[in-house]
Amino acid sequence: MNYKINNNENFDSKKKVSEKNAQKNNSIIPNVKRIIVLSCCILSFTCTFTTANAQGDLLVTPRRLVFDGSQKTQEINLANIGSDTARYVISTLEYRMTESGSFERIENPDSAQNFASPFLRFYPRSVVLAPNEAQLVKVQLMKTNSLEPGEYRSHLYFRSDKEEKPLGELDAPSDSNNITVSLIPVFGISIPVIILSGETSSAVNISEAVFENKNNVPAVHMTLFRSGNKSAYGDISIKLLSPEGKITQVGLAKGVAVYTPNSKRNFYMNLDNKTGLDYRNAKLLIEYSNPQGIKSDILAQKEISLP
Repeated sequence: MNYKINNNENFDSKKKVSEKNAQKNNSIIPNVKRIIVLSCCILSFTCTFTTANAQGDLLVTPRRLVFDGSQKTQEINLANIGSDTARYVISTLEYRMTESGSFERIENPDSAQNFASPFLRFYPRSVVLAPNEAQLVKVQLMKTNSLEPGEYRSHLYFRSDKEEKPLGELDAPSDSNNITVSLIPVFGISIPVIILSGETSSAVNISEAVFENKNNVPAVHMTLFRSGNKSAYGDISIKLLSPEGKITQVGLAKGVAVYTPNSKRNFYMNLDNKTGLDYRNAKLLIEYSNPQGIKSDILAQKEISLP
């Protein structure tokens, strides 16, 4: 913000400003209150462990949308689970997934990556929700007749838009000579929207699975290798197979994706270390399956022997 300060001092060397006039000019210079407003933007991406995404006071259901040709319109439910009325603005963002599973925002698609946003229409584009109020957002396909076979992905971003007072209406600090810093958190959450066009398929292989047990914290490093023109998405379950034949689930991660065009994703999971579990001379069975967890829908599995 620019502040204009009146200064009537004449710098002409032939004239001198009287002390009385100088004091008068100084008296009209206001004590300027400077306020720095910082916005903290928090994005919650698509890897979650529930059937809905939540960030701040916003609950979004479902956690992803997939158009596979059977539907032209789908709905997203937004719910304000906070205690204050809030406004949420809806837009689209584009991301690439790294091999570690994190996301990077991009403007142009990578090679073999397709954006879904040019073929999506959603409404409304902003909603105002009172506490415990919910509203549906419709997402509709458009102009999809000419799509080439493959997968198209973008992310819908729901950002809270806090109502702010004009700077002139902000409460003045006790000492107007100090700089006041006001932190205004702005929460947001994004979910992927995927369009599958024509013939699409994917295959997954689990490789480079390594077990470690440092400081009595068992864990597994693994790499998911994906092939085909479709993203892989599923749950990772790890079971401990004892030498006596006992089977115990020691790890579970839901909603693990390998998005196109990535061919692999590195994944790390801590395992259960409760009393009574013995990893010595046992085996670990790693299964990557669809979210329904049906045995016949296992996408990949690997068994490793422990020393």
